[in-house]
Amino acid sequence: MKVGVDYYPEHWDPAIWEQDAQQMKSAGITIVRLAEFAWSKLEPTEGIYDFDWLDKAIKILNTQGIKVVLGTPTATPPNWLVEKHPDILPIDNKKQPIYPGVRCHRCYNSPSLRLHTNKIIKKLTHHYANNPAVIGWQTDNELAANDCHCENCTLEFRNWLERKYGSLENINREWGTVVWSGDYTSWSQVTTPLGGSPHQNPSLLLDFQRFSSDSVADFNRFQASLIRENCPNHFVTHNLWGYPVVTDYYDLFDEMDFATVDYYPSTDLNDDSKAAIYHGALTLDLTRGVKQKNFWVMEQLSGTPGCWNPMSRAPFPGMIRAHAWQSISRGADVIVNFRWRTARIGAEQFWHGLLDHHGQPGRRFSEFKKFSEEVAQLSDLLDGTSLKNDVAMLFSHEQHNAFKIQPQSDGFDYLNNFKQLHRTLVKQGVGVDVINWIEDIEDYKLVIAPYLFLENDLVVSKLETYAKNGGTLILTTRTGVKNMHNVCQPERLPGQLSKIAGIQVEEYDPVGTDVQKIVLRTNEEVSCFQWCDVINLSTAETIGLYASEYYSGQAAITRNQFGNGVVYYIGSVLNDVGYERLFSQIIQECQIESTGNLPTGVELSVRSSDNKRILFALNLTKEKKQITLTPRTRKCAFSGQSVDLDLILEPGDVRVMIEEMS
Repeated sequence: MKVGVDYYPEHWDPAIWEQDAQQMKSAGITIVRLAEFAWSKLEPTEGIYDFDWLDKAIKILNTQGIKVVLGTPTATPPNWLVEKHPDILPIDNKKQPIYPGVRCHRCYNSPSLRLHTNKIIKKLTHHYANNPAVIGWQTDNELAANDCHCENCTLEFRNWLERKYGSLENINREWGTVVWSGDYTSWSQVTTPLGGSPHQNPSLLLDFQRFSSDSVADFNRFQASLIRENCPNHFVTHNLWGYPVVTDYYDLFDEMDFATVDYYPSTDLNDDSKAAIYHGALTLDLTRGVKQKNFWVMEQLSGTPGCWNPMSRAPFPGMIRAHAWQSISRGADVIVNFRWRTARIGAEQFWHGLLDHHGQPGRRFSEFKKFSEEVAQLSDLLDGTSLKNDVAMLFSHEQHNAFKIQPQSDGFDYLNNFKQLHRTLVKQGVGVDVINWIEDIEDYKLVIAPYLFLENDLVVSKLETYAKNGGTLILTTRTGVKNMHNVCQPERLPGQLSKIAGIQVEEYDPVGTDVQKIVLRTNEEVSCFQWCDVINLSTAETIGLYASEYYSGQAAITRNQFGNGVVYYIGSVLNDVGYERLFSQIIQECQIESTGNLPTGVELSVRSSDNKRILFALNLTKEKKQITLTPRTRKCAFSGQSVDLDLILEPGDVRVMIEEMS
C-alpha cells in the first residue's frame, strides 16, 4: 500500500523543489507522477531534447525516498509540432479542425503523431530505463475515442470495414443500406458519419464508434510496446476517466499491467444528489473489473474541483480521507492525490490540490497526512488482500453506445439505469464485481445482465450454461432487441434468451416518465417507469403484476426454473423501493451475506486473502449514521479493540475492522 501525489515541477521555481520533496516525505508520500503534459519542455523544438530539468526533479525526489511514475506526454502535442504537421489535429464532423490550446488535440490515426510519439517515447525510455527512481509509466492521459473525420480516419475506417465485412455487398446487407437509398457501390462513397445528424444509419454510427474505440486502443498498445522495448522491468498503465465514454476500456487496457483511474467524487452533497453519492462506488467497481484485479487511483480528490466550469463545494472535513479509504476498500493498492500544489497558471488554477495557492499546509493537507499515516500503519495487513464477491454485474460499452444512438424512451439511460441496479446492491451491503459482459461468470452465485439490447451469441451461450448449472440470473427489459450489427431482430423479445427466461414479450409500452404500478407477490405496490414489457408466460411464474394501464393484471416480473438454476426477468424499470424489495428476496434465496438496507451514503466492503478478512464501513455523508453489522467477531484494525455490532458513524467516518474467518 502506497500513497503519492501528482506533481508538476515544470510549473514551479526549481528553488522550491527541495522543500516540496522534504514536505512530501514528511507527509508519507512515496510515489510521484511526473511529466504527462510536458512535451514542450522535454522537446522544445523538433529533435532537440531537454531532460535536465526532469533529471534534477527526479534526483531531488529520490533523495527523499520517493519513486517516480513517468507519463508519456502525447496528450499535449507542442505548438511547433502542430504547426509543422497539421494532420495531427482532429477534424470534427463538419470538417473543422479541433485547434490546440487545451489538450488532447491529436488524431490517433495521424502518421505524424505516430512518428513523433515513437521518437519522444524512445528517447524518454532509453534515458530513464536504468534510473533507480523510475518504477513505471503512464501512457498519455485519460485517453478517449476521438470523433475525428480527417482524411486519415476516413481511409482507416474504410480499411477497418473491409477487414470486418470483406465487401461492400456485405456492408449493404448487414447495415440495411437500402433504406433511404443508402447503398454503396464504391469504397470512395464510404465516409465517416459527417454532418452530425443523429438520424444516420444506426449500424454505420455504431461501427464508427467501434472504429474510434479501436483506434485509441491501438494507439495505447503502440505506446506500451515502445515503453517495453527499453524498459522491460517497468510497469505500464493508463489512467481512465470515469464513465460514460465511447471507448471500450476493456480493449484499451488489454496491454496494460493494471488499471488506474482518476477519481473525483462529487463534493455537492445536497438533498437532490443522494443517488450521486453512489456513483463513486460504481466507478471503482468498474475500474477493478477492467483487469479483474486490484488497481491504482492515479488522481484522487484533494480539494475543490473547478476548471472551465464553476467551482464545486469544498470537500467537507473528513471527505478526502473517507473517499481515499473508499478507493482502498474497493481494491485500490495505491492512492495518488491530485495534485500537490494548486496551480497558479493555466486552465486548472482552481482545481485545488493539497496545498492552496499560498503553499501553506491547511485542513486538507492535515487530513491527507492522517490518511497517509493510517495507510502506513495498515499496509502489512492489507498487503495481498483483494475483493472476492458472490455477485457480478455485466457492463457493456456496446450497449451504452447503441442506446445513445437510438434512445428508447424519455428518461431511459443505460448508465443511469445500471447505476440504479448497482446502488441497490451497495445499499444492501452486498459486494459486486462489475465486469465485461463477455467474461466468464461460472464462479458467481448471482449474475445481473441488464439491458442486453445487442444480442451476442457467445454471451447468450454463457448465460444459458450458467443458469443450467445452478446460477441465479437476472435479465431486464430491452434485451435481445438487436443483433451485433445494430439491426432489429425478427424474433419475439427477449430473443434467444426467451428460452431460459421462460417468457415472451407480447408487446411493449415506452411509458417514459409516466409512472406505472406493479404489485409484487408480497402484495406490496411499487412504482415503475421508462418502459413496460407486457409478458406472456411459457414456463415462468409471475412474481410481479402490473396494476395500471391496459395491461393491468398481466406479468411484469417473472421467475423461471431453468436446469439447476433460476432466471428472473424484470419487464420494467422499477423505483428504488421496488428494486430493494425484489433484490433482498433474491439475495436471501442465493444465501449471500447482506446487512439489509443501509442508510444513504454508508458503504461496506470486504478485502480478504486466504488467512484474513478486513471489513470497511464508511460514512460518505455529512450526517451521523447508525448501522448494525452481521454477527461476527471483529476488532478495530487501528486500535485492536473489539467492535460492537451496532456502529455509530460520524460524518466522513472510516472504520477498518479485522473479522474472524468463517
